[in-house]
Amino acid sequence: MWIRCNPNPGHNYVDDCVVRAIAMATGKSWLEVYDNLYLTGRSVYNMPSANAVWGLYLYRLGFEPFLLPEACPACITVNEFAKRFSRGTYIIGTGSHAVAVIDGDYYDTWNSGNEVPSYFWRVKK
Repeated sequence: MWIRCNPNPGHNYVDDCVVRAIAMATGKSWLEVYDNLYLTGRSVYNMPSANAVWGLYLYRLGFEPFLLPEACPACITVNEFAKRFSRGTYIIGTGSHAVAVIDGDYYDTWNSGNEVPSYFWRVKK
C-alpha cells in the first residue's frame, strides 16, 4: 500500500527521491543522508544522485543489490513488489526514480505504484 511521505525538510517533491527513499528505509534524517551521499560522491568524484554513488552508500550500510526483469510480462510494478515482498526493508530503483518499501508498504511523495523497477536493494539480516 502506498503511504504518502516526504522527509524532505523543505517539503520539496522533485530531484531528491534517492535521499527520501534512503532516509525512509534507514530511519536517518534527510539531511544526514544528503550529507553522506555528498561525501560518498565526492570520494569517487561523482554526483550524489548517481546510481553508483548511492549504490556504494547502500552497500556500506549493509544493503545488498538484486536485479529484476525489466521486460514485461515478467516485470512487476512497485505496488506488486510491495505485496510480494511484504516483510523487510527495500529500496527500489526504476532507473529514474527511487522508492522505499518497508514491510509491504511503499513510501513516496506520489503514488509510484505503477512504476516498473529494474533493481532493488535489501537490508541484510
